[in-house]
Amino acid sequence: MAEAEVKSESVGTVVVAGVANLAIAVAKLVAGLLSGSAAMLSEAAHSVADTTTEVLLYMALRRGARPADTRHPFGYGKESYVWAFLAALFTFVVGAGFAITHGVTTILVHEHTGNYLTSYIVLAISFAIESVSLARAVRQVRNESRRWRATPRRYLRLTADTTVKAVFLEDSAALVGLLLAAAGLTLSHLTGDEMFDGVASILIGVLLLVVAGILARSNISLLVGRAVSDRVHRQIEHELAGLPAVDRVDTLMTMFLGPEDILVAAKVDFRDDATGADIEAAADEAERRLTDRFPEIGYVFLDPTRSRRGSDGHRARTTQDEDERAVDQEPGGVP
Repeated sequence: MAEAEVKSESVGTVVVAGVANLAIAVAKLVAGLLSGSAAMLSEAAHSVADTTTEVLLYMALRRGARPADTRHPFGYGKESYVWAFLAALFTFVVGAGFAITHGVTTILVHEHTGNYLTSYIVLAISFAIESVSLARAVRQVRNESRRWRATPRRYLRLTADTTVKAVFLEDSAALVGLLLAAAGLTLSHLTGDEMFDGVASILIGVLLLVVAGILARSNISLLVGRAVSDRVHRQIEHELAGLPAVDRVDTLMTMFLGPEDILVAAKVDFRDDATGADIEAAADEAERRLTDRFPEIGYVFLDPTRSRRGSDGHRARTTQDEDERAVDQEPGGVP
């Protein structure tokens, strides 16, 4: 799948999620005001936060896709992580903050008008709409995981496309939140005790805190300068080491410049009998091999260097060691 197609699919996923969340937010707000349910009002805040998040994610996709210029020679890919991080903060502050605060207030005050029917209807309709939005996100996750030959779970854990991850997690959290709201309303309806409604609201807030924390951590990692995963790192190293003029790869460093843009830089020890023309040909072949295998690789820099020797007299190896690569199992890398 080409980069343009991936971005187009991501934009479509975000737009569908945003429209769905906006419609649901209005319905939940009306139901919450009519019923006085803390869980329904918390769900309305949840949907408002999700709608705003989709707007910010849309900005992330558009702003991050701008081409490179003289002031930003590597492009604007990392700006997408800035907007995605702001989206996570908005979910954390607005969605979770309102839900937890309103839940505590309901437990203390125990106010409810008793109009449950409207809330039940809105919850059922919202569940159906959120399911459609989640289905689209799941489809994109499966398509992308097949492209990277990884499981959907591993793809979600390691992908650098935080917009897809955000939509998937938010839609999943929305469905869980709806179930929590329904459970709280039902228990309050059956027992007459509004404590259950308030507890459901608090649980919805905690759920939003977890989602916001995961997304914030992922975006911070990518903003700092995230390397590709251990598996992709080894494959890149193997391709470079397999070049005819290359003796060994001393140092290999990678970094995500954006969701679909990877930088590769390596210190390479060429054979002693390699000529300048051989080195130039090897550099061209390295770029061709890597971009053919990983279209997301946008920059390949090779630095001809003499291998250093370790204290034991053998050549030192300075590529990522296993302890450093273990960090690659955290969110934000390519599968």
